[in-house]
Amino acid sequence: MSIAADLGYAFKRPNPFQRLMQAFASSRFGAWLFSKLLHHLDDAVGRLSGGRQSVPGLLAGLPVVDVTTTGRKSGLRRTTHLISIPVGDTLALLGTNFGQASTPAWVFNLEADPHASVAFRGTTLDVVARPATEAEFDEVMAASAGIYGGYKKYRTRITGRRIRIFVLEPAST
Repeated sequence: MSIAADLGYAFKRPNPFQRLMQAFASSRFGAWLFSKLLHHLDDAVGRLSGGRQSVPGLLAGLPVVDVTTTGRKSGLRRTTHLISIPVGDTLALLGTNFGQASTPAWVFNLEADPHASVAFRGTTLDVVARPATEAEFDEVMAASAGIYGGYKKYRTRITGRRIRIFVLEPAST
Protein backbone atom coordinates (compact mmCIF):
# COMPACT_ATOMS: atom_id res chain seq x y z
CA MET A 1 0.00 0.00 0.00
CA SER A 2 1.28 3.43 -0.93
CA ILE A 3 -0.24 6.07 1.31
CA ALA A 4 0.61 8.98 -0.99
CA ALA A 5 -0.77 7.23 -4.08
CA ASP A 6 -3.85 5.84 -2.32
CA LEU A 7 -4.74 9.34 -1.14
CA GLY A 8 -4.00 10.86 -4.54
CA TYR A 9 -1.65 13.22 -2.73
CA ALA A 10 -0.25 15.58 -5.31
CA PHE A 11 0.53 19.24 -5.69
CA LYS A 12 1.21 21.67 -8.50
CA ARG A 13 3.96 24.21 -8.77
CA PRO A 14 2.68 27.41 -7.13
CA ASN A 15 1.84 30.39 -9.32
CA PRO A 16 3.47 33.82 -8.68
CA PHE A 17 0.73 34.94 -6.25
CA GLN A 18 1.00 31.65 -4.33
CA ARG A 19 4.79 32.00 -4.12
CA LEU A 20 4.29 35.50 -2.70
CA MET A 21 1.86 34.11 -0.12
CA GLN A 22 4.36 31.39 0.80
CA ALA A 23 7.04 34.04 1.33
CA PHE A 24 4.69 36.03 3.58
CA ALA A 25 3.63 32.91 5.51
CA SER A 26 7.25 31.99 6.18
CA SER A 27 8.14 35.45 7.51
CA ARG A 28 8.17 35.82 11.28
CA PHE A 29 5.01 37.98 11.30
CA GLY A 30 3.20 35.92 8.66
CA ALA A 31 3.94 32.65 10.47
CA TRP A 32 2.71 34.12 13.75
CA LEU A 33 -0.45 35.47 12.10
CA PHE A 34 -1.23 32.17 10.37
CA SER A 35 -0.53 30.23 13.58
CA LYS A 36 -3.37 32.19 15.21
CA LEU A 37 -5.89 32.38 12.33
CA LEU A 38 -5.31 29.61 9.83
CA HIS A 39 -7.10 26.75 11.57
CA HIS A 40 -10.27 28.86 11.90
CA LEU A 41 -10.17 29.93 8.25
CA ASP A 42 -9.30 26.42 7.13
CA ASP A 43 -12.23 24.91 9.03
CA ALA A 44 -14.64 27.30 7.29
CA VAL A 45 -13.18 26.74 3.82
CA GLY A 46 -13.18 22.98 4.39
CA ARG A 47 -16.85 23.01 5.35
CA LEU A 48 -17.81 25.20 2.38
CA SER A 49 -15.86 23.04 -0.10
CA GLY A 50 -16.88 19.68 1.34
CA GLY A 51 -13.30 19.06 2.47
CA ARG A 52 -11.85 19.52 -1.01
CA GLN A 53 -10.08 22.86 -0.44
CA SER A 54 -7.93 24.51 2.20
CA VAL A 55 -6.68 28.05 2.72
CA PRO A 56 -3.03 27.02 2.18
CA GLY A 57 -4.12 25.24 -0.99
CA LEU A 58 -6.02 28.21 -2.36
CA LEU A 59 -3.67 30.99 -1.31
CA ALA A 60 -0.27 29.31 -1.34
CA GLY A 61 -0.69 26.24 -3.57
CA LEU A 62 0.17 23.90 -0.69
CA PRO A 63 -1.42 20.45 -0.46
CA VAL A 64 -2.99 19.95 2.95
CA VAL A 65 -4.09 16.73 4.62
CA ASP A 66 -6.49 16.46 7.53
CA VAL A 67 -4.88 14.40 10.26
CA THR A 68 -7.22 13.10 12.96
CA THR A 69 -5.59 12.03 16.21
CA THR A 70 -6.88 11.10 19.65
CA GLY A 71 -6.38 13.82 22.25
CA ARG A 72 -3.89 12.59 24.83
CA LYS A 73 -5.73 14.25 27.70
CA SER A 74 -9.33 14.39 26.51
CA GLY A 75 -9.49 11.14 24.54
CA LEU A 76 -11.52 13.04 21.91
CA ARG A 77 -10.80 12.91 18.19
CA ARG A 78 -8.97 16.03 16.99
CA THR A 79 -8.48 17.02 13.36
CA THR A 80 -5.59 19.22 12.28
CA HIS A 81 -4.84 20.57 8.81
CA LEU A 82 -1.19 19.89 7.93
CA ILE A 83 1.11 20.09 4.95
CA SER A 84 2.55 16.66 4.36
CA ILE A 85 5.83 15.82 2.69
CA PRO A 86 5.96 12.88 0.26
CA VAL A 87 8.78 10.50 1.14
CA GLY A 88 9.03 7.45 -1.10
CA ASP A 89 5.57 5.95 -1.17
CA THR A 90 4.40 7.49 2.09
CA LEU A 91 3.96 10.87 3.73
CA ALA A 92 5.70 12.63 6.60
CA LEU A 93 4.40 15.27 9.00
CA LEU A 94 6.61 18.04 10.43
CA GLY A 95 5.88 19.43 13.90
CA THR A 96 7.07 22.97 13.25
CA ASN A 97 4.00 24.88 14.50
CA PHE A 98 4.72 27.71 12.03
CA GLY A 99 8.17 28.16 13.59
CA GLN A 100 6.64 29.11 16.94
CA ALA A 101 8.25 28.25 20.28
CA SER A 102 5.69 25.65 21.34
CA THR A 103 5.32 22.10 20.09
CA PRO A 104 1.96 21.60 18.34
CA ALA A 105 -0.65 19.60 20.27
CA TRP A 106 -1.06 17.04 17.48
CA VAL A 107 2.57 15.99 18.04
CA PHE A 108 1.84 15.11 21.68
CA ASN A 109 -1.31 13.30 20.59
CA LEU A 110 0.64 11.13 18.14
CA GLU A 111 3.33 10.45 20.72
CA ALA A 112 0.64 9.24 23.14
CA ASP A 113 -1.32 7.26 20.51
CA PRO A 114 0.23 6.88 17.04
CA HIS A 115 -3.00 5.58 15.47
CA ALA A 116 -4.59 8.26 13.32
CA SER A 117 -6.44 8.85 10.10
CA VAL A 118 -5.33 11.04 7.23
CA ALA A 119 -7.68 12.52 4.63
CA PHE A 120 -6.97 14.27 1.35
CA ARG A 121 -9.63 15.51 -1.06
CA GLY A 122 -12.30 13.11 0.13
CA THR A 123 -10.16 9.99 0.61
CA THR A 124 -9.40 8.83 4.16
CA LEU A 125 -6.90 6.20 5.32
CA ASP A 126 -6.09 4.79 8.75
CA VAL A 127 -2.40 5.16 9.53
CA VAL A 128 0.15 4.68 12.27
CA ALA A 129 2.64 7.50 12.76
CA ARG A 130 6.15 6.66 13.86
CA PRO A 131 9.02 9.01 14.63
CA ALA A 132 11.38 9.51 11.72
CA THR A 133 14.84 8.02 11.95
CA GLU A 134 17.79 10.42 11.74
CA ALA A 135 18.25 9.59 8.05
CA GLU A 136 14.54 10.08 7.39
CA PHE A 137 14.58 13.36 9.32
CA ASP A 138 17.28 14.71 7.00
CA GLU A 139 15.48 13.33 3.92
CA VAL A 140 12.16 14.90 4.94
CA MET A 141 13.76 18.27 5.73
CA ALA A 142 15.49 18.27 2.34
CA ALA A 143 12.28 17.27 0.53
CA SER A 144 10.24 19.87 2.43
CA ALA A 145 12.18 22.71 0.80
CA GLY A 146 10.75 21.71 -2.58
CA ILE A 147 7.20 21.97 -1.27
CA TYR A 148 7.32 24.90 1.14
CA GLY A 149 10.44 26.99 1.73
CA GLY A 150 9.06 28.18 5.06
CA TYR A 151 10.16 24.95 6.72
CA LYS A 152 13.81 25.94 6.32
CA LYS A 153 13.10 29.34 7.91
CA TYR A 154 11.07 27.75 10.70
CA ARG A 155 13.94 25.40 11.48
CA THR A 156 16.32 28.31 12.05
CA ARG A 157 13.80 30.10 14.30
CA ILE A 158 12.90 27.13 16.48
CA THR A 159 15.18 26.99 19.50
CA GLY A 160 14.74 25.26 22.80
CA ARG A 161 12.73 22.38 21.40
CA ARG A 162 13.21 19.48 19.04
CA ILE A 163 11.22 19.41 15.79
CA ARG A 164 9.40 16.11 15.59
CA ILE A 165 8.80 14.43 12.24
CA PHE A 166 6.45 11.50 11.85
CA VAL A 167 6.39 9.02 9.00
CA LEU A 168 2.98 7.55 8.21
CA GLU A 169 2.56 3.82 7.72
CA PRO A 170 -0.59 1.88 6.85
CA ALA A 171 -2.58 0.73 9.88
CA SER A 172 -2.89 -3.05 10.05
CA THR A 173 -6.44 -4.20 9.74
